[in-house]
Amino acid sequence: MKKFMRVQRLAGWGLAAVLLGGVSFAALRMSPAHADVGVVVPAPALNPPDTAASETALLSGGCFWGLQGVYEHVKGVTKVYAGYAGGAADTAQYEVVSTGSTGHAETVQIMFDPKVISYAQILQIYFSVATDPTELNYQGPDTGTQYRGEIWYESPEQERVAKAVYNDLPKVAALQRLFPDLYRAAPVTVLGAS
Repeated sequence: MKKFMRVQRLAGWGLAAVLLGGVSFAALRMSPAHADVGVVVPAPALNPPDTAASETALLSGGCFWGLQGVYEHVKGVTKVYAGYAGGAADTAQYEVVSTGSTGHAETVQIMFDPKVISYAQILQIYFSVATDPTELNYQGPDTGTQYRGEIWYESPEQERVAKAVYNDLPKVAALQRLFPDLYRAAPVTVLGAS
C-alpha cells in the first residue's frame, strides 16, 4: 500500500477554459516560445474497457496544483490528491523539494471510475490539456526537475496503454527528444495526500 499524505493548497489556480468531449483535443501551448503552436492529440487507439470500480493514475508534469485543478473538473474523476513521487519519504516537504535536489516530481494521484473515463482518456487530457510534454523540467513559470513530466503506471495494463497513447502522439521532434521514459509506480514511495 502506498503512503500518500495530503499537501495543502497554498495558492489558488485559475483555469481559463478547458473544453472536453470531442474525438480529439487541441492543445495550445502557453509558454512564450510555443504560444502559437497547436498540437492535436488523437483519440486513444487503445482504450480497453475496465470493470474495476475505481482506478488510480499517477502523473507528474508541472505544478501539482495545476494538474489537480484540471482533473478535478473531469467527469468520472472522483478525487485528486497533490503530492510527490520519485524521492525519499524524509525529503518530501515542499520547501525541500523546491530545491530540485530530492529526486521528487510534483505529482497528482487521480482516482477515477473507469466505467465513466478510461485511463487512456486520462492520458489524452494529460498530453493535450494538463501539460506541455515538449518542455523539459518546467511547465509555464515553474522551473526545476521537480516539474518534470512523468507517467507512473501501476500495472502492466497501464504501461501498455500509456505507451500506446504516447506512440499515437503526433511525431513532433520536441516530443520525441524531451518527453521522458515511462516509469513504474509500484516501487515508488508517493507522498502528498492521505
